[in-house]
Amino acid sequence: MYPAEVFLGDNGDDVVTPWEVSTNSSSGVDYDKLIIRFGCSKIDDGLLQRLANVCPKPLHHLLKRQIFFSHRDLEQIILRIEQKKPFFLYTGRGPSSEALHLGHVVPFIINKWFQDVFDVPLVIQLTDDEKFLWKNLSISEVNHLTRENAKDIIAMGFDPKKTFIFKQILMQNSMNSYYFEVSRQL
Repeated sequence: MYPAEVFLGDNGDDVVTPWEVSTNSSSGVDYDKLIIRFGCSKIDDGLLQRLANVCPKPLHHLLKRQIFFSHRDLEQIILRIEQKKPFFLYTGRGPSSEALHLGHVVPFIINKWFQDVFDVPLVIQLTDDEKFLWKNLSISEVNHLTRENAKDIIAMGFDPKKTFIFKQILMQNSMNSYYFEVSRQL
């Protein structure tokens, strides 16, 4: 079972997985329920004000316009900034197409802003293992998509001295491509 399946709707609830978004409601997806299901918290005006208070530049317009409306650990990041303690950013991308579209790019836009404003390291995980295991792609296809996605991510202009991009398959030292071929058969 893919981990995201725990977010499948039941009893007529919304369905939100990496592959499907659907709802029976005429008002659309209930984002408040999703925030709870995904273990997130709302980004409210108070949190935005706290961030603005510690930010040496104006808040990004995607934050001001509440395009980002939920978070995980933003409060801890703000606390670390307030305490003048270091922090780093961590995000990822599942390479499933040759080029990134706007929906793929938006998280990188906000991470670039955080990196630029707070001069912090960024770790980007390319989940090639997930795409191999769940999308019926060959290792060769996944490697190609991962390389193409990495190029698009690099083109975003992250600080190369403070950015670490890695392929999950390569980081799993105890595993190799054969492991993934066998795993798919299970």
